[in-house]
Amino acid sequence: MYALKDAYLIREKTCARVYEMYIDMRCFGEGYEEFYKRLSEEGIHFIRGKVARITDQALSEEEKGKLVVICEDTLLGNMLRVPVDMVILCIAIEPRSNAEQVARLFNISHRPDGFFQERHLKLDPVATPTGGVFVVGCCEGPKDITDTVAQALAGAAEALSLISKGRVTLEAAIATVNTALCLGCGRCKEVCEFHALEIVEDETRMPLCQVNEVLCQGCGTCAVACPTGAMSIRHFTEGQILSMVNALVEHR
Repeated sequence: MYALKDAYLIREKTCARVYEMYIDMRCFGEGYEEFYKRLSEEGIHFIRGKVARITDQALSEEEKGKLVVICEDTLLGNMLRVPVDMVILCIAIEPRSNAEQVARLFNISHRPDGFFQERHLKLDPVATPTGGVFVVGCCEGPKDITDTVAQALAGAAEALSLISKGRVTLEAAIATVNTALCLGCGRCKEVCEFHALEIVEDETRMPLCQVNEVLCQGCGTCAVACPTGAMSIRHFTEGQILSMVNALVEHR
């Protein structure tokens, strides 16, 4: 779509003859198909085919001093040589080079393509697993202005709803440490995705794990990784879970 917009602006501002080579035309939004048809009627030359090569080697007087775009018109089944003054490449949108470092800094997820990932595509499209951090616009994926503005408004509304409360309610089921069993080995800290654990020294200068209750999301990964069983999830200890299982078995 941004290629269509560029073609429209160039045609309008310079009255140039514009050629647009494409493989698939995907006009996905409201009024976009009508925009495409309007450009076709106003003289934008659309050629369905992939550009094979761009060269400055002229084969005729018309091509001298110009760039020659060599492509195949798949609708006509012919190879074309299109002499032009300027070639504009419409490349794909990529995430910033430091996107991975930003994701690690704010403890948010990112997809294999590098863009940040929302908590839920449909139910929570701007939130992240880290409370108070929201992703909007092209950092989440390629978007046009309309979708970017809509997401920005949603993210601002989510942030204002948190501020207006004045207080933040934390989850009750979070990690807790049995200091009598903890050896301070750091295995729990290594696997924690929310950076909620720190290894500190107690009054005897022995290493000990400490939980940041604000950051902890109660996922239970640390409890699984702890070799001594010192880590557990509050209200979901092993004894409580086994008691629930026994109660269900007795009921049956």
